[in-house]
Formats: sequence, structure tokens, C-alpha cells
Amino acid sequence: MSQKNDNATAYWKENIKYVGILLAIWFLVSYGAGILFKDALNNFRLGGFKLGFWFAQQGSIYVFVILIFVYVRIMNKLDKKYGYDEE
Repeated sequence: MSQKNDNATAYWKENIKYVGILLAIWFLVSYGAGILFKDALNNFRLGGFKLGFWFAQQGSIYVFVILIFVYVRIMNKLDKKYGYDEE
């Protein structure tokens, strides 16, 4: 039983680490690019729009959707690593 608990604890620690990293990326893109660094990014254009505006309106949503798919892929690998993919 102890091995099973250690395995579950390691699984959740690694899961929380990945969630933290992905949330940090999302924060940097949504808050950083859309608010903090928008003036510097507005010197560039994407599709006719200033880049800071684009990140605030569209870019952070695209990045969030991409991060969902990245999370699914990471969790599938993590499930296989710890033997939780059998169900």
C-alpha cells in the first residue's frame, strides 16, 4: 500500500508542477503581452492590428486553447508513466 501512495503522491506533484508551468505561460501571454508589454508590442503589427492589441483580444485565447492540448498530451504521458492509463 505504501508503494501505491508514494506513486500517487509523485504523480500529483508532477501534475501540479506542469499545471503551474502552463498557468505561468498563460499569465505571461494574457497579462504580460496584453497589458504589461503592450506598448512595446504595439510597435509591431499582425494582420493590420497592433500586436499588443491582438494579444489582448485574440492571442491569449489562442494560447489558452493550445495550452489545453499541451496539457492533455502531457497528462497522457504522465498517466502512462505512473500506470494510470489502463482504465
